[in-house]
Amino acid sequence: MLFSPHLSQVERSGFSPVTSVVHLFVGGSELHGAKVGATDDLDLYGVFIGAPEDVLGLNPQEHFVWSTASDDRRNGPDDVDLTLYSLSKWAAMAAKGNATALHFLFADATAASAPVWSLIQDQKELFLSKRSAVQFLGFAENQLKRITGEKGKGAKGTRPEYEGAFGYDTKAAMHTLRLLFECTELMREGTITLPRPERELLIDLRGGSWTLDRFLAEAEQARGDAEVAAATSALPDWIDEGKISALVARVHLSFWRQT
Repeated sequence: MLFSPHLSQVERSGFSPVTSVVHLFVGGSELHGAKVGATDDLDLYGVFIGAPEDVLGLNPQEHFVWSTASDDRRNGPDDVDLTLYSLSKWAAMAAKGNATALHFLFADATAASAPVWSLIQDQKELFLSKRSAVQFLGFAENQLKRITGEKGKGAKGTRPEYEGAFGYDTKAAMHTLRLLFECTELMREGTITLPRPERELLIDLRGGSWTLDRFLAEAEQARGDAEVAAATSALPDWIDEGKISALVARVHLSFWRQT
C-alpha cells in the first residue's frame, strides 16, 4: 500500500479505490525546483492499477483528472490539480517518449510509491530511447511559440501577472528551457535529475531577471545542445514494445496477487 500525505487529496477528488494508487508525486514547478513562494498550485500525478475486471473488461479506465479550479480560470496558489493514469496508459505514454510520463520514473524527491512500483523503477531503461528527444523538443517548441505569439495561448489563456510585469510569460519561458535541459541530460546520461541542477537559473528567469532577447538567445543555444545530444546519444533508437508489455503484465499480476 502507498503511504503519502497527499492521499487525502486523492480521497477528496472522489477517485476510488484509493488503494489502487501505486505511485504519487508532486509535479509542476515544485518537482523541477523552480517554485517561487506560495505562487503555485499543487500538481499531483500518479499511477493506479485497477481490479482485473476493470483492466480486462469492456471499459477499462485509462485516466482520472480532477481540479479544484473551474475550466474557465487559471489555477491559483490554493488550487489542486490531480492527474492519475492507469499503469497501461502511463506505460504507453512513456514508451512514446512523452516528457510528462517520463518524469514519473525520476520524481523520487517528491514521490511516494507502493513496493510494486519498484518493478517499474528497476527497469526504467526500457522506456528510454532517442525517440524521446522528438517529444521534448516538440513540447519546448510549442511553449516557445506561445511566448512569441506564433501559437495560441493555451486552454486557460495567458498569464497576465507575468506578461504585465515582465513583458512576456516568464513561467512558460522557464518551462521551455527546463525541457531543453532535461532533453540534453536524458540523451547524454540516460536520466533526468529532479529537481533540476539549473533551478537557480530557472528561478531567475521566471522572476523576470532576463530580457526576452536574452531568453530567446539562450533557448536557441539550449535547443542546439539538445539536438546534438540526441544525434550522438547512446540510447537505443527505439524502445522494445514486447519487453514493456511483459513488464506491465508482470506488475499487474504482482499487484493483484498482493491484494
